[in-house]
Amino acid sequence: MATSALYDIANQKVADVDLDDRVFNAAVNPTLFYETVRMQMAARRRGTAATKNKTLVRGGGAKPWRQKGTGRARAGSRRSPLWRGGGTIFGPMPRGYGFSLPQKVRAAALRAALTLKRQEGKLILLDDLPLDGFKTKKLLEVLQRFQVEDALIVTDEKRPFLERSARNIGGIQVLRCDGLNVYDILNHEYLILLNPAVKKIEGALVS
Repeated sequence: MATSALYDIANQKVADVDLDDRVFNAAVNPTLFYETVRMQMAARRRGTAATKNKTLVRGGGAKPWRQKGTGRARAGSRRSPLWRGGGTIFGPMPRGYGFSLPQKVRAAALRAALTLKRQEGKLILLDDLPLDGFKTKKLLEVLQRFQVEDALIVTDEKRPFLERSARNIGGIQVLRCDGLNVYDILNHEYLILLNPAVKKIEGALVS
């Protein structure tokens, strides 16, 4: 098993933690990152762009002129895409861009992301991060002790004080372990795991 140091908020080592090799020492495959992040970003696209086709554009109830005898080209509707003010041909319509990946692929990508942070030395394990109120200044002091300015903090459960205290700090995001994802891990320089969240993450990713 891989071993990592466990720190308190004063940046003092308090213990060594054994990490499951299946989660924190997995194979790092950049292709998994690409596919998983692409899936996440596609799911976030709103897909609301729309144009009016011949059916949706206003007007066109009467035939512009009779079929024969005028010397002009035949015309059946003022809503024709060939006319000014007519409908749009093959324009964008509301759609969903999301697609899914197999659960095993997503789990493998998450294990690879956790492994990458550990290999880069960007993984920090904290014994706890207690806050008895909405104290952004106190949270900043803790992060400064670790010389961290850009980090994803992962908790084991809902922590309103910590989550709200981090809102006004640029580059800092607090996420519960059940919402852990590849994009947020890779989008931050450091990954800070609270000790109670480690076992939950390992339990979810070890099949």
